[in-house]
Amino acid sequence: MSESVALAPSSPADTSGDLQRPPLNIGVVVENVSTCQRRVKVSIPREDISRYFDEAVGELMPSAVLPGFRAGRAPRTLVTSRFKAELSDQIRSKLLADAMTQVSEQEKLSPISEPELDMGAVLLPETGPMTFEFSLEVRPEFEMPEWKGLAIKRPTREISEADVDESLSHLLRERSKLVPHDGAPAEGDLVIANLRFLDGDVVLSEAHELEIIVRSKLSLADAELAGFAKLLSKAKPGTTVKADITISPEAAVEALRGKTVTMELTVLEVKKLELPELTADLLAELGSFETVDELRAAFRKQLENQLEWHRRRQVRQQVASALTASATWDLPPDLLRRQSQRELERSILELRRSGFDDDSIRRHVNELRQTVMASTARALKEHFILERIAEEHAIADTAADYDEEIRAIAGQSGESPRRVRASLEKRGLMDVLRNQIIERKTLDLVTASASFIDTPFEFRKADSDAVDHAVCGALVGDEEIPTATRTEASELPTAARR
Repeated sequence: MSESVALAPSSPADTSGDLQRPPLNIGVVVENVSTCQRRVKVSIPREDISRYFDEAVGELMPSAVLPGFRAGRAPRTLVTSRFKAELSDQIRSKLLADAMTQVSEQEKLSPISEPELDMGAVLLPETGPMTFEFSLEVRPEFEMPEWKGLAIKRPTREISEADVDESLSHLLRERSKLVPHDGAPAEGDLVIANLRFLDGDVVLSEAHELEIIVRSKLSLADAELAGFAKLLSKAKPGTTVKADITISPEAAVEALRGKTVTMELTVLEVKKLELPELTADLLAELGSFETVDELRAAFRKQLENQLEWHRRRQVRQQVASALTASATWDLPPDLLRRQSQRELERSILELRRSGFDDDSIRRHVNELRQTVMASTARALKEHFILERIAEEHAIADTAADYDEEIRAIAGQSGESPRRVRASLEKRGLMDVLRNQIIERKTLDLVTASASFIDTPFEFRKADSDAVDHAVCGALVGDEEIPTATRTEASELPTAARR
């Protein structure tokens, strides 16, 4: 979740051969603004400024060229006077870099973001000390909770033939033909519709020609509408229906949070699905399966992966509750807003790794968006605690860990591991993957000493359809959620819709 960054280059500049420059005699005052925020005031004495200035002039002397003098022969006073402005900028930068590094080491700060420092406002004075201030977000200090010997409920289930049958039916729905229908849609039918959201007479947002499967609920990025199938039960093509919908209290537009607005939905088309038969040609198209039994075995494996995700998630939630029960410290709102995007991205990676399809991921992300600040706060606190446990037990990531994670994602997405890695690197998500690896290893350590009580588990039924649209017109986070059209043929690894 969090990224540790150096305050400055890892070591001061070396200007004397193999000898490192002596440390600065800086004065540092650190103010605890909050659990994770520090305000740092730094003062560099005149003696250090003069020392850096003398060193800089000494470096310049052999190559300095002034009118009337050969290179390197000009008097030191003239070189100092001629290049004073250039030297001042150079010295100021070096002093800042060295001071920031020394402050981090001296005060044992553990930054989780870049320092907020206005470089242009820092001046190198003619007399007296050089002073500057900066704000910094740091890893919180806290008493470690007891994490050994937790009692955890663990969901368990035998994958049944009925589970496989239901997954196969979802696959066949993805491959079904869409047949126009003149009447009102039934649950499970598909409508193509225009959406418009109004606050009084003010249009908040619009979406055109959305493909929506009629289910009991409609999931949007910042709201959920119950009774959706009932709302459309008499809506034929050309019909417009209205409903009140309440925007999430954590929507992107603060003024609209928790507000009830009007949704207008105009049905453009209604389509029913004609399921295909599992012919030899379709089996070959789905993944070179020769028999229905081979296809069913592949779906059973996918369901086992999804069950494992649910098991890890519920175990993780219980561990997190136990670890963060005493974590009453607050986190900075700016940190939560920044990290909320990372929390969404981490969830998407885990879902992809476990073989969930695009619609399932979209539903989960829409739900997460609506409570993203609270869930991010819990996840961050959990991360800080797991990070401490990982450090105390020397848990680290390895190249093999990344290979395994990327292979798992590639296996579910149908892409090559090389392409998956390139995509993660391009989008700057390798640090998210690293945290996922470390946290999973640390959770394994925590659960290794836990006692488990097996409890029955039921797969969640697909009672809602998710669309990637925000009522208020703006999304919390802007990560790419794949948009698979209903009429496109889905690959087997993402076909089982749960």
